[in-house]
Amino acid sequence: MATDDLMSKALAALGETGGPVSAEVIHRLADAGDVREPMTIAEVAALLDLSPHTLRYYERAGLIEVDRDANGHRSYSPEAVRRLVFVTRMRLSGMAMRDLQHYIALVDAGEETVPERLDMLLEHRDTVRRQIRELTLSLAATEYKIATYGGAAAP
Repeated sequence: MATDDLMSKALAALGETGGPVSAEVIHRLADAGDVREPMTIAEVAALLDLSPHTLRYYERAGLIEVDRDANGHRSYSPEAVRRLVFVTRMRLSGMAMRDLQHYIALVDAGEETVPERLDMLLEHRDTVRRQIRELTLSLAATEYKIATYGGAAAP
């Protein structure tokens, strides 16, 4: 399931409920489909619609730990793929690399860091909500201009 497919499923779930996506829907989406076996870098790149270069960058940045097979090639475990799904969602939502690196370091440090992780995610949620409001205003301005030029505004 490529990132576009993942996003389409999430947006479809939003459309079905007319409200926020449930935690269970997100959990299923973040499960990266039927990934049960280690994957190559090419397979993960195709799955997440990322370049191998981006995957190697995330590895160098400490966001993901990748095993190597007997030939020295990268081998992504299902857990690594799930983490990459999360990382790509956070990057898409605008989380800065340094914040994401700090968050991942906290995750790797264990359960005692849950309160700090929660604080980070609450702050990020507020930022994302603000961005959504700003984008909604931008969409309204675009719709207004479309109507001004004689086009049909979206329902």
